[in-house]
Parts: sequence; C-alpha cells; structure tokens
Amino acid sequence: MAGLFESAGGGSAAIALDELEASILRSLEVQMLELIGPGPGAESDDPLAALFAEGPSEAPSDPALARLFPDAYGEPGEAVDPQTKELASEFRRYTELDLRARKRDDALSVIRALDELGGEGGALKVAPGDCLRWLGALNDLRLTLGARLEITEEDEEGLYGLPDSDPRKPLVMAYLWLGGMQESLIEAMTD
Repeated sequence: MAGLFESAGGGSAAIALDELEASILRSLEVQMLELIGPGPGAESDDPLAALFAEGPSEAPSDPALARLFPDAYGEPGEAVDPQTKELASEFRRYTELDLRARKRDDALSVIRALDELGGEGGALKVAPGDCLRWLGALNDLRLTLGARLEITEEDEEGLYGLPDSDPRKPLVMAYLWLGGMQESLIEAMTD
C-alpha cells in the first residue's frame, strides 16, 4: 500500500506513506498554497472584506495558475472576439476567488492530515468526505507540475523513459507518482 490508496470501506481510503513521501507531499501542498496566494481580505482586519471582494478579470500570466484557473470561454492560446473576452472576464471576476478558496481548503486538508503523522511516515485513513478534497489537491498539484514541465498528452508515455541525467526527472517522478495516487484514490473511493 506504500504511496498508493486502498479502499478502507464505505467510500473512505487509506494510504501508507513513508517519511520521505509524506514530506514531499506536504512540501508540494505548501508550495501550492504559496502559488494560490492568500484569500481576499487576508490583509484586512475587516471580516466582511472577503464577502465584497471581487476577483481578477484577466487570466493569470503564470502558465501554472492559468492551468489552475482557466478562462471559462474559448480555448487557451486561441484568439477570442471582444464579447467572449468580456464574458470570460466577468465570469472570472465573480468565480475565481471562490475557486481559489476551495483549492486552498483542499491543500490545507491534505497538510493537516499529513501533520497528524508528526513528521514521520505512517498510515492515514481519509474519510469519505475528505476523499474529494484529497482528489482535488492531488489534481491541482499534477496540473501545476504538468504546466511547469510543459507536458502534453503526447508527452506522457515518454516520461517513463527519461534518463536519470535529465534535470526534469525529479519533477517528472513526482508528476507520475501523483497520477498514481489520484488513480488509486478514485479506485478506493468506488470500491
């Protein structure tokens, strides 16, 4: 079961992580929190600030953030007419902050569970309600790594044969491991 999920019955899942695996996963999730950034009103003492905050109207310039927060209309890199661009801007302005908050919550859920291991490896049982958070967090990590590595669907098969001397190898190994975790979690949830 090391590094992959197994069914724990009733829609829950279990995973055994060694100390290194837990540390890597926690580090990646902390980096995800840093990439996503603080929530709206984080710099304010006013608790109502977040309620009235509006999100950005432009797509992020960082390719990883653009992958995590894509435009609602049109295809990436494709020219769009002014009306479609305006619709995408409005949609982003009213939805991105909630999407960012959900992604932060997903990452924090994983971090908190890993913190229960006390910096060591061990077995974790993920409750049915938290499985979707884990799935979202793993997906976000994988999307981010894929964007950073500029991986396309055509590239995926070739990743398994990268030589050890390739500087991308550690990130590719993490990308593939996260994919295996995702797949095993889906299987565990449906068993």
